[in-house]
Formats: sequence, structure tokens, C-alpha cells
Amino acid sequence: MTQQDPSPMSSRRPYLVRAMHEWMTDNHQTPHIVVDASLAGLEIPRQFVQDGKIILNISFTATQNLNMSNERIEFNARFGGHTHHVVVPMHALLGIYARESGQGMIFGESETPPPQTTPPDTPPDTPSASSDAAGKPAPRGRAQLKVVK
Repeated sequence: MTQQDPSPMSSRRPYLVRAMHEWMTDNHQTPHIVVDASLAGLEIPRQFVQDGKIILNISFTATQNLNMSNERIEFNARFGGHTHHVVVPMHALLGIYARESGQGMIFGESETPPPQTTPPDTPPDTPSASSDAAGKPAPRGRAQLKVVK
């Protein structure tokens, strides 16, 4: 019986955004997101874009019908006295922070590093830690973390 590769993991970004939003709200902070306005799929008021980015207040008091799915953040909000429907795909989200404290999280360009065929510290001709000397898969136990400097 051959072992199949597990399906690719979903992005962490939407889960982290929802958690940070909840944490900020619970601590009476105002969550703001920073969005790359140059990417496709955005529905934003373009007149508020500065230097290719837009900062949006996503607090419950500033938005109506806020929905943070795994694919996008979507809501209605007032800008300059006019209501706009806003759609921000998760890939366009650069970060989330609290207005009052500046605490938050910045997201990198890509969340998934390219797959490696051998562990980084293992020469190619050495059996990996996931197999024994005969090349058979080692029994899976508890995951271990390693400090990388």
C-alpha cells in the first residue's frame, strides 16, 4: 500500500485575521487592515488609495454585514458620506493591526514555501530522519520542533 501525499493545507491567513479581529475587538481596540490596492479582484473606493495601498477599518461599528470567509473579507461601509460595498480577497491582505496600540500582524507575500525533497540539514545521500537505515518509513510519533538559526 502506498502512502498518498496529503492534500495541500489551506491558507493560515483567514484564520489569523479572524483571530486577530476577535482579539482586538475583545480588548476594545479598532481593527484595521492594510490592503494591496494594485491586485485584481478588489472592490474598494479607489479615491482613498495612497501609495498603492488602502487602510480599512473593519470594526463592527464601522462596517455592516462584515463577513470574513477563507477567500475574502466583505462588508459595506461609508466613505465620504457614501456607502460602498467592499471586497478584499485574502491574497490582497498585507496585514491587520489595532489603531490604538499598533499591535497586529503583517503577512508575507507567500505563505507556502516550496516543498523540499530532503530536510534542510540532511545531505542528499544520507537517509532522512523520516526513514530508517533500510529506507523504510520510520513510525510516526509526536512531532518535534527544531530551533533553526
